Parts: sequence; C-alpha cells; structure tokens
Amino acid sequence: MIRLILKSTLILLLIIGSACQQEEAISEVYLPKIFANHMVFQRDQPIRIWGDGSPGKKVTCRFNGNEKSTKIDKDGFWQIEFDALPASGPHELEVNGQKFYDVQVGDVWLAGGQSNMEWVMSAQVEGLGEELADADYSLIRFFKIPHDYDAKAKFDVRGGEWRKADPDNILNFSAVAWFFAKRNHLEKGVPIGVIESNWGGTPAEGWTDAEKLLGIEAYKEKGKDVIDRKDYWIQEVIDNKIRELNRNELVIAPQNGEIQGVVNPNYDDSGWQNVKIPEDNPFKDIAWFRKKFNLSQTEGYLLNLGDLQQMAYVYLNGGRLFYKDWGHEVKEFPIPPSMLNKGENTLAVRLINTWDNSPVLGKKGDLYLRSGNQKTSLEGLWKYNNRIEQELPKVEWYNWLPGMMYNAMIAPIVKYPIKGVIWYQGESNTDEHEHYRELFGTMIESWRESWGIGDFPFLYVQLANFLERKEVQQDSKWAYLREAQTQTLDLPNTGMVVSIDIGNANDIHPRNKKDVGHRLWKVADKVAYGNDVVFSGPMYKNHELKDDKVLISFDHTGEGLKLTSGNEVKGFIIAGKEGDFVPAKAILQSSGQVEVSHPSVKNPSEIRYAWADNPEVNLYNSEDLPAVPFRLKVKN
Repeated sequence: MIRLILKSTLILLLIIGSACQQEEAISEVYLPKIFANHMVFQRDQPIRIWGDGSPGKKVTCRFNGNEKSTKIDKDGFWQIEFDALPASGPHELEVNGQKFYDVQVGDVWLAGGQSNMEWVMSAQVEGLGEELADADYSLIRFFKIPHDYDAKAKFDVRGGEWRKADPDNILNFSAVAWFFAKRNHLEKGVPIGVIESNWGGTPAEGWTDAEKLLGIEAYKEKGKDVIDRKDYWIQEVIDNKIRELNRNELVIAPQNGEIQGVVNPNYDDSGWQNVKIPEDNPFKDIAWFRKKFNLSQTEGYLLNLGDLQQMAYVYLNGGRLFYKDWGHEVKEFPIPPSMLNKGENTLAVRLINTWDNSPVLGKKGDLYLRSGNQKTSLEGLWKYNNRIEQELPKVEWYNWLPGMMYNAMIAPIVKYPIKGVIWYQGESNTDEHEHYRELFGTMIESWRESWGIGDFPFLYVQLANFLERKEVQQDSKWAYLREAQTQTLDLPNTGMVVSIDIGNANDIHPRNKKDVGHRLWKVADKVAYGNDVVFSGPMYKNHELKDDKVLISFDHTGEGLKLTSGNEVKGFIIAGKEGDFVPAKAILQSSGQVEVSHPSVKNPSEIRYAWADNPEVNLYNSEDLPAVPFRLKVKN
C-alpha cells in the first residue's frame, strides 16, 4: 500500500514537473521590434537574439534546425546566439512560441545621417519612374526607425517593420540607400537589409554617445550637462514630446480653420492684417492668407505659389485645391475649370513650418496664375491672420543635444550585427566645421566600440555643392567641412564619396540620389568587399614647383585623368606670399599631372582645388569620379 502511494506520488510530481517545464518554456518574453517577419541577419556573424521578460524564466529559441535555451537574468534580460551562417533563406525563427517567417541571412547596412540620407524616393527623386518599373526585389528589405530621442539609452526603438522592395514600398525608402542596396544585391546576389536610422537637419553630436563627447572640448560642457542632469533631461524630453504631440495635432487639423469659413469667398476678412507677399516673409504659427483676383475665362489655368515652407493647404473659392507636404514641390498646379469663376475668385492658403515656426509664402517672380503665355501676378497685398487657430506650442530640438538620438535610435540596435554603415551628414555642422574631424571620428569609433564587431566599414558622402557660385571663396565653411570629412579617411575601413559635382545651388536637397548611391557602392566594393576597383575620385598625391608653376600629381586616377568640359581644369585658385587668392590657370598635362599657375603670382604659397560652397569642377578619372577637393602649401 505504501509502495503504491509512493509510486502515485512520484507520478504526480513528474506530471507537475513536466507541466511546470512546459509553462516555463512558453513564458512570455518581449523581443525588440527589429525581430520581425522578413528580417535580415548579417551573414558570417553570430545570429544574436535578445529581449526581456520575467527573471528566472526560461527562453527557448529555434532557428535553422537548432534549438538553444537560457534563463532570464535578474534584470529581466536574456540573450541567445546561434552560429554564423552564409547567405541563405528563407528561415523561420521561433522564440517561446512566437514565430517569425521569411527570415533571410545576407548583408545588413545601417543608413544614417540627416535629410539627404533620409530623402525618400517619392520626393521628386530623379529617375523615379525607371526605378518603379524595376523595383520588385523581394530579397532587399528596409527597416525604418522612427524619429526619437532620449536622455538615457533605450532598450528598443519606437517602431518599425521590415518591408520588402516593391513599387509601393520603395516610395518610402531612403533614395540613396535604395540605389546603394539595389546595386549591392545585383552585384553580390545576396539578401540585403537596410536599417534606416536618420533624421533631417541633425548634427553629428546628437548621434554620438554623450560620454564619448566629454573628451572633445567644444562639446564637453553640453555633454556633461546631459549626463549630470540626467533626471532633469529625462523629464524635459517627456514634456517636450507632449508639446510636440499637441503641435502635430494642430498641424494636421485644417478643419479648425475651415469650420470658421475662412476659405469661403464671402468670409469677412476686413479685420485681417494687410501684408506684402513675398516681401513680408516669414510669418509665424498657423498662418492663413487670402487673396482675391479676377478672371475673364476659366480654362487652362495653372497656379504657381513658388516656395511654400513647409506644409500648405491651398483652397480656391471654398474648395481644397491641393495639399503640399514637407519635402515636396508643387509647381504650376493645374486648376480644374469648375473651381474657377468668371469674375472674382478667392484664393486661401493655410501655411505651417514645423522646422522653425517661420512659414514662407512664395518668392519674388514665382507667384502667378498662367494660361498659355499669359501670366497674372499674385504678388502684392494679401490678407493675413495667424490667430484663426491656436498658437503652436514651442517644441525644442533636444534631439540635437549630445547623445539624444544615439540613445533612442542607435543604442537599441547595437547588438544586431551589421556589415557596415553608409552615412550622409554634415550640413548641420558647417558652422562648427573646425571641430568636425574630431567629432566625426569620435562618433565612428564609438559606434564601432558599441557594436563590438571590429572596425566595420564606415562609408560616407562628402557634402555636395550648394549655394551661390563664387570663383574665389577662401573662407567657405562648406569647404572646411569637406576637408574635415577627407581627413576622417585616416580611420581604418572608411571610404568617402565625392558629390561636389551633383549638388544644386538653390536646393540643399539635390534630387540626383542615384549617382550618390552608386558611388557609395563603388566604395563598398573596395572597402567592404575587398575588390580591386577604382572607388575614389582623383586625390592629391604630391607636387613640385617649377618656375612659378606647380605640377600636381594624383592617386586614384584609374586609366588616367580627363576633363568633362573645356580645355583647362576648372576650380583651382592660387595665392602668393601675401595670401591673396586669384583664379588659377590649370592645364592637364600629358604626364597626367595638372600644372597650376597665374601670371601675377610669383613664388606661389598656396593652392586650393574646389574650395568653395559651390565650385565649378571638371576634373575626373577614367571611372567618371570627380577629383577630391583639397588645399596645399607649396613647398619650394
């Protein structure tokens, strides 16, 4: 009898133990958002899975026919690694019953920087139509990290999902990253994952761990403040985000003005302020404008409001004509004849600028109605009121502070192995160009330290040409920043794309992203994949002085130097001992050297090439890559 009881008890304990094990095995765990269907793991690196859950509970992962388990530690953290794999897929990942499908193993790149990296394909990128016709590449996947910032390192990003390349999805992909990834995939034949972590208008210090900035004098004080007053900044960031949410609700609510009738022709705007457009730009808050005009007919009209910064709702005779979002241009919008009247018409515009709360309506010579060859100017007096709707809450750019974006958009993903980084940034650091080499180098080294997978390739784009063209501009901030970018090539496994020839004098966001992406791929082919290719434009090598003429030699010439226009090399300036620069005469010699001189400059002391905000250049190598800007002190 006793033996029977003992046997029954043992069986019961085994059943209970088995049930506990099953319960333990399927305990709920949380995985960061980057673990999702269609994800791409980095080939030839450990497959690392991590998350959080209840301390002491068991986590079991299954991947590629293998199973591994671990216990959640006392802080709620767990991590499991599988052996590295070559490019392959699709795989299935299972974590405590959660299943993720269509998992690929290939090359993963992080696409970082500011607006020229963030710029999406749908924003008037050159060649969009051609790309949409050739966009179905299911093995190219993008994961877009939403904008976020914080005073402490976050465990996870705010959102995101892996999206496969197709004509719909690529519209919201970074254009530079898309052209790069597509070429990468076609050349290497492996799955490509791109993690987008970028934010327009942002400086490099916001992307750098604040602790690492304590060693840079220019950023030490701000970095120390973020660290020492951590509790204050944590709360202030929360408060600022609440203000931002409130602001954004107002921005996307044009009905707040519409219901007051401000778009209707018979609305009484006699109490509104009279302003001159475009002379009185900029304005403030949610700015409403009204203007009346007369027409003798209604057919074939186009409306052009020029430079609208940033978001605009445009109405005609009480009906909404179009909405213009940030980053988009609306030129000569066709007006349906049914929306126009013979006689008096009323145009209304709702304008908001969340960048600096300074809305801008049009520019001189660019506000008009056009029918055929006939233009009707819309410049002059308009009615204006910025109190129709609530005043916009003040939102600070705290994401610019040391470490703020690093904490929220980089720190959460540093456990996820990558192939490397492609980076396009620097415009927001031109005012402090003298610190950029140290800052940028510190950022690169700190990222590599955080990832802990060695000196992964870090490839970046040098600033494009921009602003008014000046033949001699020796104090160009943009030129100094470009020099700092070139100097950063001293770090191992770095590579730089020169874009000095594909910018736009009037737009800081040039629409030619294809050449940028393809040039980045050339650099990657060399730096990341080790192929013997010409990946850089001509770079200064050395020089010699002969009879007041300087002969300059270059590296990275491929099969030789060439000019894309004219018979002389453009972009050189030269100075004598007095330090006054003048445009130089530069001749491409049969030897492959460039001879630089000027009749009035005896004993030249310094030469600079492409040293301006927007220099004119025509010196290339055989691979159609432009020469790298530089300056040199002439040695006798």
